[in-house]
Amino acid sequence: MAVVPTIDLAGDPASVPAAIDEACRTVGFFQIVGHGVDPVLEARAWAVAQEFFGQPDAVKSGVGIPTGDAYGYGPFRAERLAASLGDVTPPDLKETFSVGPPPGRADVAADPAAAFVFSPTPWPSTMPSMASIMSEYYDLLASLVARLMSRMAVALGLDSHVFASSIDRHTSALRLLHYPDLRGRGVEPGQLRAGAHSDYGTLTLLRQDDAPGGLQVRDVGGRWHDVPAVDGAYVVNVGDTLARWTNDRWRSTVHRVVVPPADSVHDCSRQSIAFFHNANWDAVIECLPGCAEPGEMPTYPPVTAGQHLMNKFRSTQ
Repeated sequence: MAVVPTIDLAGDPASVPAAIDEACRTVGFFQIVGHGVDPVLEARAWAVAQEFFGQPDAVKSGVGIPTGDAYGYGPFRAERLAASLGDVTPPDLKETFSVGPPPGRADVAADPAAAFVFSPTPWPSTMPSMASIMSEYYDLLASLVARLMSRMAVALGLDSHVFASSIDRHTSALRLLHYPDLRGRGVEPGQLRAGAHSDYGTLTLLRQDDAPGGLQVRDVGGRWHDVPAVDGAYVVNVGDTLARWTNDRWRSTVHRVVVPPADSVHDCSRQSIAFFHNANWDAVIECLPGCAEPGEMPTYPPVTAGQHLMNKFRSTQ
């Protein structure tokens, strides 16, 4: 049996919530099929991401992430995700392009520390259709998360709409990821395509390809397990915010992206698209009903989603 199960959202409505709860409690990851995402738009977004990473370095650096902001191009070896867990590692072997909320889609918070969350996404002038395609895909994935979180509320024994008012002005990010072929580039000891980390927000949707050197999750015993690419599926994982919301009934699991085998003679380039979903900036994250035993104090004090997110970002600086 796969460590990360695959759940058909179009399956038996009575069994899907139980399957989600089991996956979130035991591994914090699952894959979904039957999600209804438009395959045509999905393919267009995938092709645009591939085209962008094939642009000359001068084009990509021209839309680089401005200092203090969060959106735009992140060059190869620019990030160390393991730093979020306090680990010191060589830089990650990937390049990225992060897309923020389309204009007017997220509430502009009064907190000045939130400015980067609402900074506009810079788009390359050489790819005039990129902004509209990625904005449409962003909205489509946000809609999928809303439907999924309705199922997840039921999985927790709550009303299906319990999350709705906390995610209707979400501050999510769509991230395009490219892991170049590493032959001849040199890999330092302990260096990964993405260092071990957990995600900060509510949950993450990931579309991945099947190239070598892929996603792994760590179980409670510290063992690492591959997450194979399932045709047409999105990988879903619980983020730190949702784990906190459920009083750790659901697990925010550490994961990583490994390098391909050193003796590989084939091109091992890899591409993924991740949608990092966050709650509304001012949503209060506190123990949900039924996620603490009677008489038990919640593990965490209440915090706004925005403050929680900022605390996580500051931990890596």
